Amino acid sequence: MHLLRTLGWLACVVYSTIPLFWLMVHPRAHRWRAREASPFRVLVPAWIVMWVGVGALTGPWRSAGLYSTPWAWLPAALLFAVGIFIYRSSGTHFSWAQLGGLPEVRPGNTGNEVQRLVTTGIRSRVRHPIYLAHLCEMLAWSTGTGLAVCWLLTAFAILTGAVMIRMEDAELEKRFGEAYRDYRSTVPAVVPRI
Repeated sequence: MHLLRTLGWLACVVYSTIPLFWLMVHPRAHRWRAREASPFRVLVPAWIVMWVGVGALTGPWRSAGLYSTPWAWLPAALLFAVGIFIYRSSGTHFSWAQLGGLPEVRPGNTGNEVQRLVTTGIRSRVRHPIYLAHLCEMLAWSTGTGLAVCWLLTAFAILTGAVMIRMEDAELEKRFGEAYRDYRSTVPAVVPRI
């Protein structure tokens, strides 16, 4: 159980920094695109520094549990499965470059000359399925471990993720114009309508 809790804490540390990573990208996307060298030379090391920083900040509380029961891993397993399903569904009609955010920072190196707005498949139900999958994985770790720090990191990721999604939506609107505005008005950002 201790190993699972440690893995959960580490996973939540990494997942909680994903919105921060993208907050480095979206406000400065035009600057990253203008760079001759790969922006990932700066972005990836900065992201790793975030992991270390968040890990150092939360490390002292990594054992503080709200509850501890093996039964918590049942709903966690369901959340893991849903997250994996959403990740797999998100890859449909998307290249690895698109999934990795390459169009945001290096539009000439995407492997596709023409970018198009994908609104089919899972994206007909939710605009940002990758972020929904991240949320499912964080909730799975939080539920399974019962660690207070995992729940706090999940809340942090939700708050920073909301800001990041607004920035990403603004960038996508600039890229795709009226088509994206129409899409945004009918399809929810992260939580699909039932």
